[in-house]
Amino acid sequence: VKKTWRVTKMTTSNKDLISKTLSERMLACVEEYESIKNKTSTRFKTVKEFCEYHKFSHQNFMKIYNRYKQNPKPESLIPQKRGPKYKTRRTDLRIEEKVEELRKLGNNRYEIALMLATKENVKISPSTVYNICKRRGLNVLTESQREERRKIITEKAGELAHIDLHQLSQGIIKDEPNVSLYVLGIIDDCTRTVWLQLLRTKKSVDVTFASLKALGMLNLRYKIEYNALISDNGAEFGSGKNAKNKDTNPFEVMLKELQIEHRYTKVYHPQTNGKIERFWRTLEEELLEGSSFDSFDNLKDELQGYSLYYNEYRPHSSLDGITPLQALDVSCN
Repeated sequence: VKKTWRVTKMTTSNKDLISKTLSERMLACVEEYESIKNKTSTRFKTVKEFCEYHKFSHQNFMKIYNRYKQNPKPESLIPQKRGPKYKTRRTDLRIEEKVEELRKLGNNRYEIALMLATKENVKISPSTVYNICKRRGLNVLTESQREERRKIITEKAGELAHIDLHQLSQGIIKDEPNVSLYVLGIIDDCTRTVWLQLLRTKKSVDVTFASLKALGMLNLRYKIEYNALISDNGAEFGSGKNAKNKDTNPFEVMLKELQIEHRYTKVYHPQTNGKIERFWRTLEEELLEGSSFDSFDNLKDELQGYSLYYNEYRPHSSLDGITPLQALDVSCN
């Protein structure tokens, strides 16, 4: 018994020694990592060099680093004990079945996570949903599921559009430096698909024709037809819901003919039309700010090109990193 006790004691001491040595080494690595981030390290120029030298992945190191920053104790720097996967790490089978059921209806991982949270009061991350789908062979939709999903998304895409006019700074085109121009934008509430038209005036008749062209392009290229459209209360858009010229304003007449419901923002409350307002900021930052264009036609072409870029190539943060076109096409993520 005595001999067994000594062996056990020695083993425990060795474990403590190993843990202490490992935590000290990892603490030195943490300090070294922070010096790299602060650009004061004399050994490494980049985090990549640092990770390669110590032979651990950046992802695993960051897990340890973040755990230590949240709980700065030596034990946070050593590997954590994990329980049996089937007990502590595997999602409840009933939840997995719900995920499978929702996935077969064509929903993506973000929608499934949201549906389970709101309808079932189940908190589950999109990445966990993805892993469940992958494990069950559902990470790629069948063609019939894709087709059904396209129909659902297209309906959502046509539920509401935001429309607005954005005045450009004088001097933005070289051959007409003293002319003020306007950009009309229509953006889809669901998928953020957008189309832009350049105007010389903001007269209602010009805005109406530009809106017709934008709506036509959204329908022709992206198959979107709108049920409703929201604008501010400007005269070019009909002066608001209490205006008396509903039957004569060109913009109002156009929407009536197209059977598109006209909604209006609250007065002095531009946040109601926030999606298009935020888009203008992006357009300024990425295309217009500090730029000048040779002519009206040159700027018109650039705006059309930017519309295509924004819809089909530019990832969108509010769409979880996919493009508006991918949101329409619903490729599986």
